Amino acid sequence: MYGKKVKLRFFFIISIIIVLVLSVFLILKSLEENVVYFQSPSEINKFSEFEKKKIRIGGMVKEDSIKANSNEISFVITDFKNEINVVYSGVVPNLFEEGKGVVAEGFLKDKNFFLASKILAKHDENYMPPEVKAALGEN
Repeated sequence: MYGKKVKLRFFFIISIIIVLVLSVFLILKSLEENVVYFQSPSEINKFSEFEKKKIRIGGMVKEDSIKANSNEISFVITDFKNEINVVYSGVVPNLFEEGKGVVAEGFLKDKNFFLASKILAKHDENYMPPEVKAALGEN
């Protein structure tokens, strides 16, 4: 019914489609482990089960909640509806302070306690590093 050229062309097109679909699937599957979205404390409150999976929690650092000792810092992240206590060992970014936005990456121990392995401070488009602000102030 169909000639040899048509069958060969059809087989070639189907092969390319299969390879493309398989490639996209493998790329998305490999990225699945590395993509981490952040949740707010209110979204964390809805969790029924605490997985051993790394997550990110985002919100504002509650006023008067930062307590630092020699090897760790604890603070409260809030979305002004719910709060979660965070403990972090390490150096915090320069932008980290009370009343500012923050994203903490780590592991959830329960609905009210989060063990952070990384702290990411958020800033708006008006942010200027302190060194630059001081240099501009001198001029």
